[in-house]
Amino acid sequence: MKIPNISFVLAIAVFLLAYCTNKQKAETAGINQPEQVRPSPISPPLVTHIYTADPSAHVFNNRIYIYPSHDVESGIPEDDLGSHFAMHDYHVLSMDSINAPVTDHGVALDLKDIPWATRQLWAPDAAYANNTYYLYFPAKDKNDVFRIGVATSSKPEGPFTAEREPIPGSYSIDPAVFRDDDGTFYMYFGGIWGGQLQRWNNNQYNPQAKNREPGQQAVLPRVAKLAANMKSFAEEVRELQLTDENGNLFTEKDNDKRFFEAPWMHKFNGKYYFSYSTGDTHRICYAVGNSPYGPFTYKGIVLEPVWGWTNHHSIVQFKGRWYLFYHDTQLSGKTHLRNIKVTELTHLPDGTIQTITPYQ
Repeated sequence: MKIPNISFVLAIAVFLLAYCTNKQKAETAGINQPEQVRPSPISPPLVTHIYTADPSAHVFNNRIYIYPSHDVESGIPEDDLGSHFAMHDYHVLSMDSINAPVTDHGVALDLKDIPWATRQLWAPDAAYANNTYYLYFPAKDKNDVFRIGVATSSKPEGPFTAEREPIPGSYSIDPAVFRDDDGTFYMYFGGIWGGQLQRWNNNQYNPQAKNREPGQQAVLPRVAKLAANMKSFAEEVRELQLTDENGNLFTEKDNDKRFFEAPWMHKFNGKYYFSYSTGDTHRICYAVGNSPYGPFTYKGIVLEPVWGWTNHHSIVQFKGRWYLFYHDTQLSGKTHLRNIKVTELTHLPDGTIQTITPYQ
């Protein structure tokens, strides 16, 4: 019997492994299935004239305002650092009620009008205080390090005017600002891989730091109380303790539960609900605590994986009901060209959140 050429066998093995891996990713995203057998989305895109993602929803003046990323086709090859997410401005959207027509208020802030920023206007958030609306956003500075900036406006839809420098002591991505019942504001932030959070230890930056190994403690999200001026931190940035039911911190191999990016905070029945994306396992999960600083105990899944690689959300109460804003790639089928959606969210009698499956 003739023995096959070893190089040929290895080449076939590598090909099959790559094929199966990419096929699994495609099936997860739902992009390789014929239209007639694809599951149906439970919610339609809120807007279709532009690509939008990472929706941060708030109720201002009895109206829902949404602060999303504005996806664009950049022509940059896709990589694990998210280089293909090359967004350069923000649009603010609003609507009178869920399922009502959505208004696009146009460009609220442009990269060229942010003195310190060079590229990648990723997921923003907003807050209202001091008779002023504040837009918080991540961007890379002149050293290609992500920082978090702030811009202000007299109107929730903008336009916004950016501060000349980023928030002192800020870093990484995905700012989410939460107002507690006593009027205190907290910023939650962070994202690993392209979001650079793995490069920060004790608030010190190490550009050579690598992603955590499977057996190492997972990188923790960050939190800081905002100062009264809403443009600076009132304290040193802290790590947010995120644990399992036994009080143990997650390791990187717990990537179906550990924090990756997209923090969000809401309060329900006196408890603090910290929700977030697991990134490479594509879930929105949540954990519950008794303080805005935690610790937070993992409780379950808010949203199962959506079409596309990323998963980023917000949770807001409007007229007595709770809603989850999220995104997928229904319109484009491309990871970096997403569309935002909304669906109702249910807190069950025991305080847990009913898991949402985005397709049926």
